[in-house]
Parts: sequence; C-alpha cells; structure tokens
Amino acid sequence: MSETIKNTLLCYKDKRLLFVFLFGIASGFPWVMIGSALSAWLQESGLSRSSIGLIGSITIAYSINFLWSPLLDRVRPPILGQRRGWIVTTQIMIIMACVAMAVVPAQENLLAIGLVGFSIALFSATQDIAIDAYRIDIIKPHEKDKLAAASSMATAGWWTGYGGLGAIPFFISDMAGWQWSDIYFVLAAIMAGLMLLVFFSDEPVTSRIEQQVAASARYAKALVGDLQLNRSQRLVNWLAVTLVEPFRDFFARNSVKLALSILAFIFLFKIGEAFLGRMSIVFYKELGFTNSDIGSYSKLLNWWVTIVFAVLGGMVNVRYGIYKGLMTGGLAMATSNLMFALMSVVGPDKALFAATIFVDGFTAAWSSVALVAFISLLCNQAFSASQYALMASLGTLSRTLMASASGFLVDWMDGNWAFFFILTAIMVIPSLIILWLIKDHIYALERRDLK
Repeated sequence: MSETIKNTLLCYKDKRLLFVFLFGIASGFPWVMIGSALSAWLQESGLSRSSIGLIGSITIAYSINFLWSPLLDRVRPPILGQRRGWIVTTQIMIIMACVAMAVVPAQENLLAIGLVGFSIALFSATQDIAIDAYRIDIIKPHEKDKLAAASSMATAGWWTGYGGLGAIPFFISDMAGWQWSDIYFVLAAIMAGLMLLVFFSDEPVTSRIEQQVAASARYAKALVGDLQLNRSQRLVNWLAVTLVEPFRDFFARNSVKLALSILAFIFLFKIGEAFLGRMSIVFYKELGFTNSDIGSYSKLLNWWVTIVFAVLGGMVNVRYGIYKGLMTGGLAMATSNLMFALMSVVGPDKALFAATIFVDGFTAAWSSVALVAFISLLCNQAFSASQYALMASLGTLSRTLMASASGFLVDWMDGNWAFFFILTAIMVIPSLIILWLIKDHIYALERRDLK
C-alpha cells in the first residue's frame, strides 16, 4: 500500500468526521418525509403523476434558504453554540411537523399535506444551512485532505438517512395493519433519536467573530467616518455585515464573471438527476415493483453502494483533485440515466433493477462528493452558512423549479419513460462545458494560489 493511500485512509480516523457523517444522516432523513415516502403515499391515494410532481415543489425551501442563511452566521441560539444550537432548534421543529403530517388526511386535504410538507422542507432546509456550516467550520482551512474526506462522509451520511433509513417506511407499509399516516409517527421518533447525537459533538472554533467585527468596523467607517454610530446606524451596520458582507466577500474573492460561471455550473450540474429522482418512485411502481422491492433495491442497495463510492470518491478527490472528480461524476451521471431507459424497455426485471441502482448509486455518490468539496472550498469560514447556502441552494433550485415539471413531461410523452430518461442524460452536458471553462480556477483553488 502506497504512502499516499495510507495517508488518505488516516483522514477517516478523525473523530470530527464521525459527527459529519451522523449530521449527514440527519440532513438526508427529512427528504424521506417529503420525498419518497410522501410520493408513495400520494400515489397509493390515487393522485396523478402531475399532482405528485407539483407537490414535490415544496422543496423550493431548499432553493431559497440562502435568503435567511446569514442569520445563522450572526444570531446565536441560547444553548449549544452557533452551529449546534441551530441544528437542535431546527430538528425540534422537523419532529413537530412530522407528527402533524401523521394526523393530516392525505385524500381529503391535499392543501394541508402540502402546507405541512412545506414546513418540514423549511425547517430541514434551515437545518442543512447549520449542518453544512458545521462541516466547513470544523475542518481547518489548511486541511485540504480532510475537506475532501468530510465531503465524502457528509454524502455517505446523507444517503444513509435518505436511503438506509428511508427503506424503513416502505417495509412497514407492506406489513398488515399499517397506514402511511402511522408510519410518519415512526419517522418522527427516528428524527428525535438523531437529534440526541448533537449533544455529544464539539462546537467548531473559528475566527468568525473577529472577521465579522473587522467587517463591521469597515462598514461603520463608510457610514459615518470616525464618528459614533447612533441606534439606526448601528442597525444598518448590523444588517450590512449580516446580509451584504457574505455575498460581497464571495464576489470580491472571485471576479464577477467567474463567480457567475461557478453559480451557473452549480445550477445545471444535477438537473438531469433531479428530473430522474422526482419520478423514480412513480416509475418503479408503474413498472410493477412492490414497496418491498423499492425498499430493498432503491433504498437499501443504493444506500450501501453510495456509502462505498462516497468514500472512494473522497479518496479520488484527495489524490486527483476536485476538477477530475466533477468531470468524471458528470459523465457517469449521464451514463447511469440511460440504465433507467433500458429498464423501461425490459420491464420489471429485478436483476436489471439491482444493476441500475448500483450504477446510479455510484454516480450519485461520486458526483455529490466532488460537488460538496468544490462548494466547501469556495467558502470563507466567517460566512460559511451564508456562502454555502447561496451556492447549494442554486443546485436545489434547478432540482425544484425545473424538475417539478417532470410529471408533466412524462405525461406529454404519453408515458414514454425511455425517451424521458434519455433526455435526463443529455441535461448534464451544459454544466460540463462550463466546468471545463473554469478548470484553471479550480486547480488554483486547490493549490491555494488565489488571494
């Protein structure tokens, strides 16, 4: 075993990465409540593909969470510190909303289902801001190898929450006497268990306050020069540091053209995967697979495949760099989508289902690890919540706004799933062109050559 491989493996022995993994589970699990479980519940309740696709638009909260993300950099909760305090607060709200989902009748009150689902998405999106900021803050800026390893553990954790724990409701739903409303009580209990883990973690130590104080002094000087700020001016100053400085800092460290190119890449990179993911549960059920089949293959198998390749993807990023990880992941994503097209032609073949999930899990993990590491590399720890949320929310925006039309697209194609999945494979190409154009900047970031 080479020295490089040994050093890479040693990265994963860090205790901090264990909590990055555990928080990743908590980040992925709410998507079960408003994603796969809700889709299956609504499909069995007789809703159309178009209606299910529209209900999925509640995840718009993940696309706009950058709007309130600066508050998580500046407002400190009364317990557990800046990062852990926000994580626990949002998790309590998720649990309460999940219990509310259990008592809302899906068939009689679709609007109520949408509103409660949106509240879960809202609190979960805020939890993601705090968890992403925790991951960035807990790793020191000079620990480039640990950054890639943390990204892989976050991805593995997310898929453990979404895929591993996400299999539970599908197995329970096939058991006699269980209704989907009852299952949501179980999901709330699992989330409560995940919340307890936060109390065993350490709060990150950063220079965030010092940098924010320096920014405050700069804005104060611009407002009144050397004079004392009055009450209204102090409020303006606080808002400037909280709402303006994180985004000014991001564009100042990158040229406007380059910054917009980065944001465009993030917006487009996972759009094809999002179209596929929004309709995958509906596709499996229309093809003839049972809930247990979906739980076994789409959840459990996908979970293990994702964990393995998330770790391997992190090792590759450490060894070969983020640009090659992103390019490889993007090309693999497009290829894996074609496997779903083959499934639609062959029919409910379990061997092909397993092979497709294996390939899809590999590509999703590989590309996600590289993307998370890339976005994390771009963040300033003083404003990690704001800057990561800005960039990550753009990727979610494409998955939410555009992928919400996935049901309409399948209906417009008269249920031609093969053509639908071919289109999702083509969708990745524009992002890879932008990635190639900014590759020199990515290489420079990894060398820490940028000022």
